[in-house]
Amino acid sequence: MMLKPQDSDYNQDAMKESLAVGFETEQTHRVTPDMSPPHLPMKVLSTPSMVQLIEGTCLTAIAPHLDDNETSVGTHVNLSHVGPASAGEDVVVKVRLAAINKRRLTFEVEVRSPRGVISTGTHERAVIDPSRLG
Repeated sequence: MMLKPQDSDYNQDAMKESLAVGFETEQTHRVTPDMSPPHLPMKVLSTPSMVQLIEGTCLTAIAPHLDDNETSVGTHVNLSHVGPASAGEDVVVKVRLAAINKRRLTFEVEVRSPRGVISTGTHERAVIDPSRLG
């Protein structure tokens, strides 16, 4: 995917002021059997499924703070996965906007299962105008 450089009127720094460092939210998700890695005998939350929940939480959280022509894409993930969450259990994904660098957003993330914290780390997203992808 390439950005179209001829679109010089696109302000790479402009985002709504409501999107500010310190913004935080959380979402609760039910772990389902299809989120489990196929190579394990028990049904537990896989790391790729956990990353998907984190990305979805960030995407949903910032959507009201973006213009109609904007969305965000994941650009970097740095996470631990130190405990299980079984199918049928709820996990809580908590995200906090820790830094804004132009159109790059860095979130601190934490995922909790009924047994405690199962993941911590950071997730970076870039705010983009999807019409500029080509």
